[in-house]
Amino acid sequence: MSTQNSTILTVEEAQKIIQDFTCLNMKSVNSDLEKDALRQAILLLASLSDYQMLGVCADSTTEGFLALGTYLKALGYEANLDSNAVVSVAGPVYMKFNTLKGSYYVDGYNGTYRGVLVSCQSSEAGGINGTYGHLPLNLFVDS
Repeated sequence: MSTQNSTILTVEEAQKIIQDFTCLNMKSVNSDLEKDALRQAILLLASLSDYQMLGVCADSTTEGFLALGTYLKALGYEANLDSNAVVSVAGPVYMKFNTLKGSYYVDGYNGTYRGVLVSCQSSEAGGINGTYGHLPLNLFVDS
């Protein structure tokens, strides 16, 4: 991951940055500065939650595992993913990963969206609870 901008975001600013990347209002990342802001926003929100569930919509199992691995690493998790441990799926896939349990599965997907959903889960009232995305598959891959 590239060196990130040192700007400190508030929760409200992070949520505002991410709101453009909802399923209803998808947006592409047009610059490195925008990519860094989006990275900072999702990292802040995830750090303020107890755990996350990631949903990856990709064109292939290989692309899905690559995106999942980079997101897990960026969020501070060890990415022990074994693509041979899941049923092989030809074509587009949906992958779900639970960071609390370290469990994941892969299934066929015939939807049009591509990207990563990050669902932040907090047990405390007022904690960060929300689903953000579809975020770019390559958000944590340096260009």
